[in-house]
Amino acid sequence: MVARSLRSNRDFSVFWAVQALSEVGNAFSLVALPLLVLHTTGSAAQMGLLTAVAGATSLLTGLVGGSWADRFDRRRLLMLCDAARLVLYGAIPVCWALSPQIWLLYVVMALASVFEMLFKITYVTAVANLVDKEQIVAANGRLEATNAIAYIAGPALAGVVAGFFGPTAAVAINAGSFGVSLVGLVFVRLRPTARPVADRSQSETGSKAGRARNGLAGFRIGAAFLWHTPVLRALTVLLTVTTFLSLGMTDVFIYHLRHGLGQDERTVGYVLALAGLGTCVAAAATARLRRSWGFGRCWLGAFTLCSVSVLVLGGTGRVSVAAVTICLYSFGMALAGVCSMSLRQQVTPDHLLGRVTSAFWTIHGSLAPLGAALLTALVGRLGARGPLTAVAAVFLAVVVAAAFTPIRQRHPERTAVQPPRARPADAPSPREESHGDDTETRR
Repeated sequence: MVARSLRSNRDFSVFWAVQALSEVGNAFSLVALPLLVLHTTGSAAQMGLLTAVAGATSLLTGLVGGSWADRFDRRRLLMLCDAARLVLYGAIPVCWALSPQIWLLYVVMALASVFEMLFKITYVTAVANLVDKEQIVAANGRLEATNAIAYIAGPALAGVVAGFFGPTAAVAINAGSFGVSLVGLVFVRLRPTARPVADRSQSETGSKAGRARNGLAGFRIGAAFLWHTPVLRALTVLLTVTTFLSLGMTDVFIYHLRHGLGQDERTVGYVLALAGLGTCVAAAATARLRRSWGFGRCWLGAFTLCSVSVLVLGGTGRVSVAAVTICLYSFGMALAGVCSMSLRQQVTPDHLLGRVTSAFWTIHGSLAPLGAALLTALVGRLGARGPLTAVAAVFLAVVVAAAFTPIRQRHPERTAVQPPRARPADAPSPREESHGDDTETRR
């Protein structure tokens, strides 16, 4: 019945289709940009530093992005983000055709990451405006499954394109993918967001400085919601630890395959395509696994699998074993991600969803840029085995810690404690902070 309802939802179907097509191109950058840095500099540390710069600007955007997603038209925000990234990524192949400039990658990634974070926050809120609340897990699973299929084809094609035409050609395809998404969003209509009167009046009045203060106040409201909801508080704290280590993991995979195992660009693309297969299987299975096992077993089992996979990857010298472990790692990350995002969407009322999402991503990603730079620097200096063994140990410690929190529950959304109605002086009215019921990954 849920599947039939989703199929009959025209706006969701169009949104689903254009984002899947967009992700095929976007997956090219997963291979193309690290390879472009590696070709230009030969440095794993530079790869990690570029990832760190992108992560840092994402965090700054997260401070205000949630308020924007809750205050402004969400479809127009998505279209703005696509248009900006089309221009930014399109500048790379143009510049490289004239004279390669490594500094341009840092500028483009810093600016593009602002729009990437804003798109991700708004994307999450848009799903809640496209489907009914009881369909959110199925809708997220369907979106993530098709995105993962794109990440099966994308990296493999990117490896072939980069091998024959160079990484800049793959970047150009990525830029074009944002144009596809932009055109498709023209035909999507989102349900209007129900905002309390106080929230509407704040969005319509006040100076720029006042709106900026309201943006930061919105971040505080989102953070307060996370803190006063025990399962979301636990997820935020523990994912801060895992994201510190996982943000730079794709760079580590690529460097390990190229330098540790001596593989070419096409093999790198094929292995990352297999990783996409793991994500695809997890996304397609998440709704069923969560119904059968419950949230706790899915989330704990996912990170246990990630721990074991990373441990084996660090100790293997065979590309076939590395490919399988990277696939299993991606499966675990996708399973945990879809479960936690869906839980957050279900627990959070629609008019707060942007602020809660941006607070969640900003907080749990706060240490990620440092982690990406540190992890890639250690792998470049010491090789993969030692650093990845340490990562595996930390993931396992997260699983143990989570077993003593509400994360372990089968249905934590049913016992979520609502935050108190008290508010700071510059926050929206208490009526705005009423709460509903609970439920991460993407670009």
